[in-house]
Parts: sequence; structure tokens; C-alpha cells
Amino acid sequence: MQEVASADALARPRGWIEVIAGGMFSGKTEALITRLRRALIARQAVQAFKPRLDDRYEADFIVSHSQLRIKTQLVEQAEDILDCLSPATQVVGIDEGQFLGGELVDVCCRLADEGRRVIVAALDLDYRGEPFEPIPRLLAMAEYVTKPQAICVVCGDPANFSQRLTADERRVVVGADGLYEARCRRCFVPYPVPPSETVKSEAAKEAVT
Repeated sequence: MQEVASADALARPRGWIEVIAGGMFSGKTEALITRLRRALIARQAVQAFKPRLDDRYEADFIVSHSQLRIKTQLVEQAEDILDCLSPATQVVGIDEGQFLGGELVDVCCRLADEGRRVIVAALDLDYRGEPFEPIPRLLAMAEYVTKPQAICVVCGDPANFSQRLTADERRVVVGADGLYEARCRRCFVPYPVPPSETVKSEAAKEAVT
């Protein structure tokens, strides 16, 4: 027998989760800012958050590589969002979600259950090309998933991987130009390597084949 949703459940505001996931330089943050700006134009109450360790641009703004920006609040971990959230907020934007800890999924689900629209931009793979938790779990829970592609700087194909260019094996190293570049599956090397060495190695392989 099919269960019918209760009247109380149907009366609650509809909330959902949107995830914009992909590699660096793929336009994730720009897409997040665009969606939040549209919500503001629609006169919805919006709050945006980013992890405190993301110090690449301005502390009080989410800033894309193309210099689009929107006002934000800094948080140490996902649970802090609940403490900073206004009861009137309808749309919650979260940038660099992969840095906010394992509780990100529970926090996003709670916000959506309360009837809020939750938009998260995040890396889904780390510099080794491995799933960047908790984003894979968040993708499974999301109603809407967008996966933009960057352009591989070596061959020009669509790129989903973030190539680290420094010999630093820590999983989290915040940076952009000069520390990372976009690579496709063929050109990606899952360990730190200078870009010139990778380009030469790829050229050598092509010459052999």
C-alpha cells in the first residue's frame, strides 16, 4: 500500500540541494555566484558561506577566477553555518564545500528539510584524482547536480582534473594559478609534477606511438 504524505509535510516549504562539482578553473564559483545573484534579483533572502582557510581573494567575499563576487561569511566547519543562519534565509550558498568537513552533508540535508534552497560549489576530486569526501556523499543526496568542465591546458580537451604543480603531498593546499592547472584524463598526472615535465612526457609518448 502506497503511503500518502501527511498534510503537515505537504504544507512545509519545499527545500532542495544543488551541487556544482568539478575540477579547478571549471567555473563552479562563477555558477554559484550567478545563481545567488538571481535569487537576490527575485528578492529572496540569501546568505553565502565559505571556509575560513580559503584566503586566495577577499575575506568577506566569494570571488570567482573571473572576479565575480558576492558578500559572504567565513566559517570553520559546516556546523557553524547553522549558528550564523538567519531564520528568514531562503537560499544558502556554500563555496569550496570540500573544506568544511564530514558534517557538510547532514547540514545541507537539514537546511533543505527546513525548506531552504541549498547551493554548494565544490571540488569532487582531489589533486590525486581521488574522490574528495564528503562531496561524493553530497552528490548522492542532492536533487540537482551540475558538473562543469574546464579546458585542459596541455591539449585543449574538456578537463575534470586539478593538476598540482608543486611537490607538496598534503591533501589540502589552497591556491590557484601557479599551483594548479586544469587537465583532462589523458594529460593528468596523479602526483605533483612541474607542467613542463608533463608536457614533455606526453610529447614523448605521442612520438613513440
